[in-house]
Amino acid sequence: MSYGIAYAGAESEYNDAEAVIFGIPYDHTACFKAGAREGPTAIRRASYNFEEIHFEHGLDQRQLEVCDYGNCDDFILPEDMFAEVDFAVGPAIRDGKFTVAIGGEHSINIPIIRAFPEGSIALISIDAHLDSRDEYLGTPNSHACVMRRAADHLGLDNVFVLGARAIGAEELDRDDPVPFISSFDIMDMGIAKAVEKALDSVKAEKVYLTLDIDGIDPAYAPGTGTPEPFGLTPMDVKRTINMIGDRLIGFDVNEVCPPADPSGITSILAARMINEVLAVHAKSLE
Repeated sequence: MSYGIAYAGAESEYNDAEAVIFGIPYDHTACFKAGAREGPTAIRRASYNFEEIHFEHGLDQRQLEVCDYGNCDDFILPEDMFAEVDFAVGPAIRDGKFTVAIGGEHSINIPIIRAFPEGSIALISIDAHLDSRDEYLGTPNSHACVMRRAADHLGLDNVFVLGARAIGAEELDRDDPVPFISSFDIMDMGIAKAVEKALDSVKAEKVYLTLDIDGIDPAYAPGTGTPEPFGLTPMDVKRTINMIGDRLIGFDVNEVCPPADPSGITSILAARMINEVLAVHAKSLE
């Protein structure tokens, strides 16, 4: 682990913490724009932009005890990154901590999900891509394979993607496609109905939410490795977090690419989503 700037307000020691933040600066399976390894530091810096409370959650909102555990070490091979994440994040999950991981690319999610017992949770992903390939560019552990690896561990009935709009033919032309609702359908039905469908679809009660920042339209989040038009709005994502509510068991935000984000707006948005998750989790503990 390495240590630098800490997330704003994350001042607790690990043993006292209710939530633990981890940075995972890995982007070696990136296939368009690299640079997501710089995401954890940029998002931590952006976290100092905000008020301590978000008034819509109430002026007396509970403040979590949060520990920033620092960054996992960087590696070249995804399998080495997996081992490092399991070493760092796995104990926190087994200790019952609410974990927040900051990527890095989306492949960071694979070892986190494997730290939960098989089939014990559901994974809902907000993503422009279905990420359900068996392998991509020679590896089954690419950021393009995240939901297929999650389905292997949790079961196909415990994974769901919201906002997909860039999907390969081989991901759909099979007997076991990953369930999803496209951003086009969400535009028609509204985010509330889409989230209800996702929550009804998954079998497990507890839900882990993974946010690939490219799930949000690049008009709001331009700083990402694989931007895709026609995406969700930040308010759609905020509402999703709140609708999952006390079913939420963990969170990661990934694919923020600071070199493609000179204004810093994408890092700011990612930090605000982390704050939203922490506020919603705090409510669940009241």
